[in-house]
Amino acid sequence: MTLSSPHITHDPAQVEAAARPFASPMRRTWRRFLRHRLAVVGGAIVILLTLISIAAPILSPYDPIIDADYHNIRKPPSATHLLGTDGNGRDVLSRSMWGGGRVSIFVGLAAALVSVSIGTVIGLASGYLGGKTDFWLMRLTEVVMTIPTLIIIISLVAVLGPSMFNIIGVIGIFGWAGIARLVRGEVLSLRERDFVMASRCVGASAPRMMFRHILPNVLAPIIVAGTFAIAGAILQEAGLSFLGLGVQIPTPTWGNMLTGAQSGTILESMPWLWVPPGLLITLVVLSINFLGDALRDALDPRLLNR
Repeated sequence: MTLSSPHITHDPAQVEAAARPFASPMRRTWRRFLRHRLAVVGGAIVILLTLISIAAPILSPYDPIIDADYHNIRKPPSATHLLGTDGNGRDVLSRSMWGGGRVSIFVGLAAALVSVSIGTVIGLASGYLGGKTDFWLMRLTEVVMTIPTLIIIISLVAVLGPSMFNIIGVIGIFGWAGIARLVRGEVLSLRERDFVMASRCVGASAPRMMFRHILPNVLAPIIVAGTFAIAGAILQEAGLSFLGLGVQIPTPTWGNMLTGAQSGTILESMPWLWVPPGLLITLVVLSINFLGDALRDALDPRLLNR
């Protein structure tokens, strides 16, 4: 006669879960991220387009600025020019490859880095220091949030001149307000925790408290906000370039390649001039948004045990 203990389970699922090795928080986060199929595909698309842009000098069949085929101006796709030619006889495929990671994605990354840096510092100082510092920093944040950002950006770029670094600076300087409020909210919930109070007791300075002890605990929402900031910056750069206020022709960007789409004739009869850059902008922005959604779920501390 066989005796069985009531504490021993024979459920295969529970046995498999018990036998599974302990996974670190990083591995669990990575596993949850991989469950988002669209984010995985989006990440692959962004990496692929970035690598193609970096390798454009090797991969592109023509130079995007110098090589102009004046015998084939605004010609549709052919064996010689796989995506056709623009109004100056330049190869659309080559300009699309050069105008991606080398300009558009780089501008998005750099502008988002500026926004995240400013917003993080202001949010940390406002949430941790409190008092008058919090009051005035939040009033400044609210003022920036009420400014019609696009109009100010267009005006400043028109005054400063259209260049890559001016675009990065202007977009970055006016894109930090939402991140600052997000970081401030996280810091307010952390500054009364036991580890913060213990650090105060041993004499840790305010900068050390903010950047050494509190900042690592708010990195997850900052990373998520940063991904959405990249997508927004890419769209803003494309919009400014479309209006002629971004990176100037002949340097190719996806935005200034869309400039020709202002003509009804081109929209109707020459889609190869605007479909490739428009499709690439859409793909990159959607992919980055999918990455942001997946990171938000993967880094959620409420899902650590799933």
